[in-house]
Parts: sequence; structure tokens; C-alpha cells
Amino acid sequence: MNSLNSPQPDPTPNEQVGSSAAGVRGTEGSGDSQGQGETQPLRIRYRIRFSKSGLLRWISHRDLARLWERMLRRANFRLSMTQGFHPKPRIGFPSALALGVDGDEEVVELEFAEDLHPSEVLRRLDADQQPGLGITSVSKVPSGFKKPQLESSQYRITVPASFPTEQIQPAIEALLAKDTVSVVRKKKNLDFKTNTQILSLKFQDDHLQLMLAASEAATLRPHDVLDLLGFSDWVEQGSLITRTHVHLQQDIKSDDPSVIAIAGEP
Repeated sequence: MNSLNSPQPDPTPNEQVGSSAAGVRGTEGSGDSQGQGETQPLRIRYRIRFSKSGLLRWISHRDLARLWERMLRRANFRLSMTQGFHPKPRIGFPSALALGVDGDEEVVELEFAEDLHPSEVLRRLDADQQPGLGITSVSKVPSGFKKPQLESSQYRITVPASFPTEQIQPAIEALLAKDTVSVVRKKKNLDFKTNTQILSLKFQDDHLQLMLAASEAATLRPHDVLDLLGFSDWVEQGSLITRTHVHLQQDIKSDDPSVIAIAGEP
């Protein structure tokens, strides 16, 4: 597997791998519908939460999408494909994870041309045993749900062993006291309102807890926050950044096992 590629620019949030407007029916929900005198193929949506760690944190977002496609084919799922000369499976991510960052609860949405129980989808994905990738839950997307939109992301940033921790809290307070901050990205200065971008920043239990807001415009990233704190060399000193949770604008909540299957539960 050509996994350990050189770093590539992160795709824009909400990048859809293999997405296409062709053939999309009137609703985003699960199930099939009737066309003009003929039955359209099933397009059943499933939302997967998964973890990504170890060597997998060094693969690009595009390679991660290819990895998911290979997993789905090995598990013999009947995939819903885009139309046109080069059909591709419909695989979408609400947010690309930066290179070198672990993810505890990442999100991917898949479309199948078959109606399966979420527990069956989870069982077949989990059986692949892909190193560094774990399946947390599988949800069948209810009718009427829009495609997943990122609302905010939570991060855990470990402190290098040799760093003097008494410097951390004063740096946090100084940063949060600023109305605006500026970062350089692609040789351009970008200005951000601190209180709308950094929703939470705390030093607790020997690590930083960070929550960043999401938007369709440019947003702050964990590495930006480290730079603004004056801790730009933390990663070089062994600090590990983990996205611990992805908050979506419209999440799926249910106690019905026919809607959500959670790893480790019967």
C-alpha cells in the first residue's frame, strides 16, 4: 500500500471523494425511489465514526479515501457509484484530518446499493483489521438528513516531557485576552477573531484541551494555536496532536439498534 506519501495540501473541508450531482434523487435520505417508469438503484447512506492512529496519521487525505474504497471492496459491499464515464464509489468526509494528526472519532459517509443492518456493516468493516484504523460506530442515515457539516473539532495536545509547564497557563491567558490574532498561510496574513475561533483552550492533566470552530471560510488549526502560544517547536519535541471528537451540525442520535451499531455492544 502506497501509504506513506510526501505531505500534500489538505483538501478543503467537506471534500467529497467520488461525489457527483448526476443521478441524485430528490431527497438525501436512505432508501430508493421510482424514476420515470423505472426503478432507480438503491442509495442507502451510512455514517461511520472511526479512529485513525499510528502510521496511518502520516497518509494523506486522498490516500485515506483510497484506503476506504479498498476496504469496502474487500468486504464485498455493493457500492453506490457515481454516473458518467468514470464511476466512483460515493465516499464523503465532512473534514480532512491534517497530516500527522491522530483521530479518535473521525467521520466518513458511504452510500451502498443495498440495505444492510448497521451491525452487519460494522461487523464486515471491523473484520478487515486494517492496522491503525478502528470502527467506532455505524449509523444508517435517516431520511431527510443533509450531508454532514462540521461544526467544531476537539483536540488533545500532549506537552513535551522536558517543557516547563509553569509557562503554559500564562501563555493561554495572554492569547485568549487578544481580540484578534493573525497567522501566515501561503504567504498571506489571515486575521481571526479569537473568541469566535477558539471556543475553549485549557491546560489540564498534562495536556492542552482545545476546541476550534469550523466554518466555510479559513479557520484556525491546532498548529496555528501552538504558534500563537509560542510553542511552535512542541511537535518537534515529541508532542502528539489528536482530534478527539468531530461535532457535526446534525448528528444521529438513537437507542434503536436498527439505526446505530456501536463497537463492543451486542
